[in-house]
Parts: sequence; C-alpha cells; structure tokens
Amino acid sequence: MVKAVQNRLAVDIGGLHMKNPVTTASGTFGFGLEFADFVDLDQLGAITVKGTTLEPRAGNKGQRIVETPSGILNCVGLENPGVRVFLDETLPKLRKYDTPVIVNIDGDSAEEYGELAELLDVDGVAAIEINISCPNVKCGGLAFGTDPAAAAEVVRAVRNRTRKTVITKLSPNVTDITEIARAVEAAGSDAVSLINTLLGMKIDIGTQRPVLGNVTGGLSGPAVHPVAVRMVYQVAQAVRIPIIGMGGIMCWQDALEFILAGASAVAVGTANFRNPALTGEIPEGLLSYMDAHRVETIAGLVGKALPGGKR
Repeated sequence: MVKAVQNRLAVDIGGLHMKNPVTTASGTFGFGLEFADFVDLDQLGAITVKGTTLEPRAGNKGQRIVETPSGILNCVGLENPGVRVFLDETLPKLRKYDTPVIVNIDGDSAEEYGELAELLDVDGVAAIEINISCPNVKCGGLAFGTDPAAAAEVVRAVRNRTRKTVITKLSPNVTDITEIARAVEAAGSDAVSLINTLLGMKIDIGTQRPVLGNVTGGLSGPAVHPVAVRMVYQVAQAVRIPIIGMGGIMCWQDALEFILAGASAVAVGTANFRNPALTGEIPEGLLSYMDAHRVETIAGLVGKALPGGKR
C-alpha cells in the first residue's frame, strides 16, 4: 500500500495512530505472529492480541468451539500464557513490525486490571483494550461489563496506571449499551470497542446435552453483524470518544457499514479463520469506495448514516 493511500486512510483513536482503520479482534488473531505467514503485519492499522491475564490460564474444559448457522460459538476461556511471557517472549518479536500493538487485558478485580496496565506501560505497547465483556469466563468478565459503576471502576484503575491509549470493549449482553459507554467515557476511557460476543448455546439433540464444555459461549460471525451495527449507531450518538466497530465483518462492505454508523476504525474477528487476507482487502475496498464517492479521507465517511450525517 503506497504512502498516499495510507494518508487517506489514517485514523487517530484516542491518541493511537493507525495507518488505516483496520485492526484484529482479540482472540481471533493469536498474538499476531501466528498469522505472519498469511498476512503482511506491517499493513495492518494495528494488531490486537488475544486476552492477557496476570497469571497463565488454561481456559475452559471440554469442547470450546462449535459452528452455528452464520457464526461460531466459543468458550475458550481466555487461555493464555500470562502477561510476563507476553512481555518477555512475544512483545520483542512484535516490535520489529511498523504496526501499533493493542493488548487486550482481563482480570478478576479492578486492582488486577490496574496491575496489568502498569506492567504493560512499556515501549512496544500502543494501547490497552480492557475486556470487561467476555461472556465465557467464570470470574470478572461479563460482570464488569453489565454494570456501569463496576465498568467505570475498572477503567479508572487502568487509567491511573498507564500512559497508553485506553480502549474499553463493551458487551452487547446489556439492556442499554449507551449507559455503559457513557460510564466508561466519564471514567477516562479514550475510546470504546464494540461489540464483544453475544451469549448463546447449542444443544446436541443426540446426546440431549449442551455441546460446549462451559454450557454457554460467545456467538460471533455474520449472525451478529446487524446487532453490532445497531449498537455502534447508538453509542456514536451517546459519546464523543472514538469507536472501534466489530461483529461479523466478512468483507469491506461490512466494515464500511460500521464506519457509516459512527465507527472510526473496525476490527476483524471470526473472518480471520476463513479468510486471513481480509484485513488487507478492506483498506483497498474502502479506498475504491472513497474514489467512487469523491471522498478525500476516511474521516469523511465516519457517521454519515447518523442524524445530521456526521458525528
């Protein structure tokens, strides 16, 4: 991608500078290095790594992933080697790429989130994405993401212990997502990302038992896309901070819907398993659309579907 193209597609997400508006959704791209044979990591707007915790986690027992119509259910349970392994072994390898790194973090308490943020306040980490919305872990996760006061407490704990851009990932499993968005904005979040997965389950009619070892899991993929676009549209009218939209993006047109709904950037998740090259195809598709509609920069499309035609 030539420099002129990068300039037209460049975005700023609360101080996080991205050469184009495309990153990866946490949990679907490993730590980025796993996709290096399939994707030019230098062409991504940012790399968002899988959920990271203070100590190693083995994840949930039993079956963790199952396909559903137009999507997948997962209950991986944030399996990861822990933050110290990430810092000592993974981050040095990521530093060689000219792409900012967003680290998704998860904790069992506000204090744990704060401790993680402080440990990750190092060169090579551009932003922290606070996972307050994971529906398939037994501690923390969804509990923080469904209560405005609890969500704000976590954000403040992180904000007080890092100089990095703070992004809060919002759960769709709430009555009013704008209430949570406003709470985390007031607490100091620089941006929000949405949506995380929808809570769902699948039953094997042969065994007459739930398929997933955790019984329930997070639904992602094309099935959630219309819900995600609607929530981005609502949040864009409720807060002033930037939005990263995600949920069922399978082509550049899906990504464009989020941008028109008010997102300044997008994250590709489930599609990485089907088409690892999609993150590179989206910027090219957006640029072609911009040329056809005589739009100079991507900012000219953000929120065009909103009342008044802009954020």
